[in-house]
Amino acid sequence: MNLIDAKVSEMPRRVLVVDDNEQTLQVVRLTLERGGFEVLTSSSGPEALTMIKRSGLPHLALVDLNMPMMSGFEFCEALHEFSDVPVIMLTAVDEEQTIVKGIDLYAEDYVVKPFRPSELIARINRVLRRIGDFAYVLDPIVKIDEKLSVDFSNRTAFVNKEEVSLTPTETKILYILMRNAGQTVTTDFLLRRVWPLESAYEDRLHVHVHRLRRKVETEPSSPQYIISKRGAGYVFPKVSSRA
Repeated sequence: MNLIDAKVSEMPRRVLVVDDNEQTLQVVRLTLERGGFEVLTSSSGPEALTMIKRSGLPHLALVDLNMPMMSGFEFCEALHEFSDVPVIMLTAVDEEQTIVKGIDLYAEDYVVKPFRPSELIARINRVLRRIGDFAYVLDPIVKIDEKLSVDFSNRTAFVNKEEVSLTPTETKILYILMRNAGQTVTTDFLLRRVWPLESAYEDRLHVHVHRLRRKVETEPSSPQYIISKRGAGYVFPKVSSRA
């Protein structure tokens, strides 16, 4: 196990719970902490987005639907402007049309309140196994090495200490590749995650990857971070921040 593997494996997986009901937040926190998770709670979408800027991205978010200021769906839209954090909707809304919309557009799963604690833990673990744990420590600014760091919430990369702005699509692609660092992420998987409801093709992805390389690579023609695997996809190698 290298340094980055050891550092990441020591960190509990972080779940952000967004719900305007204080009792629900307390019950979910207790349930998840007993399951071994680090838990952050927020009573609104705007507060949760501020928390992410301060504490870093979670590995997964549990999100209520009907909340003041910003609905659960609106929060998911904002979250996925700079990440591909998996979401489970946790709500009392049990309408077929809403459930279908939630799963189609925003969430990996949909749990109706009241929930069974063991089932909720099982659903979270199932999503994380399928999506993959993030391969780097989720600080507000994720440090890859001495040359590259990423502030996902502000859609900013720091390349050789210079600030570089990223588009939402570039940030999302980078997030997905870093989440699966050390593994080849297939072109099909990237297309499904970045454009889930669109008929997107490889050429479109290649354009965004090309632009992203020009921003984060010191030598875009000889990439160190976003490496093509011919006929398969892309891989972001695991890099120790202590190297």
